[in-house]
Amino acid sequence: MAGGFLLEIRRGTQSALLIIRYEAGLPSSPVDVTVAADCLEVRSGGSCEAAALPAEVRLAPSSCRGLRRVPGDGLHLRMRLRRPPPSADLGFTLRESLKPQKNYIFYCQTCGDIIVKDRKFLRVLPLPSGNWSALVEEWCCHPDPFARSTLHPQHDDCFLGDTFFLLSSGNESHVPESSMCCSESGHYASQSGSNLKSKENTRVICKRCKTMLGETVSSDTIKYYVTEVIIRPSEGRFSITPRSQFVQSMIAQCLVELSSAKSTFRFTIKGDNGKIYILIWLLNSDTLLVESLGSPSSHSVFTLFGDNFIPSSGPVETWNAVKVLYQPCIKSRNKDLADAWENDIGVHPLKFPSETCLELLLILGLSTASLPPSLRCMNSFQRKKGKQREGEGRYFSTVKHFSGKTWKKQVSTTANQAR
Repeated sequence: MAGGFLLEIRRGTQSALLIIRYEAGLPSSPVDVTVAADCLEVRSGGSCEAAALPAEVRLAPSSCRGLRRVPGDGLHLRMRLRRPPPSADLGFTLRESLKPQKNYIFYCQTCGDIIVKDRKFLRVLPLPSGNWSALVEEWCCHPDPFARSTLHPQHDDCFLGDTFFLLSSGNESHVPESSMCCSESGHYASQSGSNLKSKENTRVICKRCKTMLGETVSSDTIKYYVTEVIIRPSEGRFSITPRSQFVQSMIAQCLVELSSAKSTFRFTIKGDNGKIYILIWLLNSDTLLVESLGSPSSHSVFTLFGDNFIPSSGPVETWNAVKVLYQPCIKSRNKDLADAWENDIGVHPLKFPSETCLELLLILGLSTASLPPSLRCMNSFQRKKGKQREGEGRYFSTVKHFSGKTWKKQVSTTANQAR
């Protein structure tokens, strides 16, 4: 197919939307579309192009309906599946990956430098939500017994938050010189419990590439963000994951895990400077995307991730994806809406380094631009939030690194594809 196709499958409803893409409008001759259980075929004039579907995707041809031409997209066709595709393998989240009594190495995700070497944890414990102390008043009929308490890890503990993990820095043999902390004023200090003179909540950066990895929350506790560090078993192999794929993967996992655990679907993406960068509304996490790029001349039309994200292992690729609506909040955009969401108890805040928030915003924008025009906005989001201007509701699909039955696959170096 000259422009390729995009097949968006919903596992929950076993339905699919097929978009046969044309770069410069439909050809003048009649177009015949043939849908078989395991392949698609398009005939026009004397040409015939076909694409085989992955083994896990089988269509029900008799259910095809609603064939129509959408300007700027091509042909749209809805159908059902003959059988449900395999469920999305959520693999292992960070909470499930880190196990007590095992040795791990922490790498800088950007450059691969070792940050923490051969650390064995005796306890790996989840932290309560960030606003847990505010809820204590609802639980206790007497003054807050935890008012002066802090949840800091002891030696050989690892505490897991929504977007970060806390480690004790007391044992310097686990923190090599490659990890340095940098205060906001730019002064460096080694992460020694006795020599740490920078103020609390200073930035922890990688000495080699100067990327922010986390913060020092006390003289003996370090917070590392999940988007900045790759964790591997000491005996495992390591290679760097492309940055954009890693950011998409980790944030998608955060969204899916939190929406399931807390029944919340709205999120604010906040930087370490306290500013809100993005508002995100999770639509669904059961999407399976099948994409054919078509001829090389069509790669600039609707490739799902732009040139930097085009997979190269075959003509048809399959991805697990999440779909979200989003609103940028930089340069005072959507300030009233951001303020309303920040004060809404049903909205969950997610904190990342400010640079990562900007990276995510760029990824969202590239993903939106790569989609067919008819899928880039959802007016229902605009109607629900009446203060938004026309055209500001966004739709986004992101790759998730959901794979594997082993820990190694969960930290695979490429975007995991549904097999």
